Amino acid sequence: MFHYTVEVDKSLNEAVSALEASLKNEKFGVLWSLNMKETLAGKGVELDGDYIILEVCNPHEAKRVLEKSPLVSYFLPCKIVVYKENGATKVGLPKPTELIKLVEDEELQSIAADIEKRLIGSIDSLK
Repeated sequence: MFHYTVEVDKSLNEAVSALEASLKNEKFGVLWSLNMKETLAGKGVELDGDYIILEVCNPHEAKRVLEKSPLVSYFLPCKIVVYKENGATKVGLPKPTELIKLVEDEELQSIAADIEKRLIGSIDSLK
């Protein structure tokens, strides 16, 4: 699977708040948060579901991987999505280890595995 997704027993906003706090423990910050429903509504497009897309970054890790390969910039910042599906709140991300395979660098794969573990830990703390 290219992604990691879990269901949590929280409202959308509770999940986002708890996730932001958990990410701080791993030295990740939210660069910005995009509410797709509100954004599309502002463009005259109605979206049935709720999607909050968080762009998250650990600046030291970003510097480290970008210095190894500028191609990694295509995957940054990391993305975590909080959304509703069939009444349930879900939280997920594209796995950094899957994305970084496209660059074909073993050292970057190792760094991505560590970042992925930390991001999944932050998501799992919401369960």
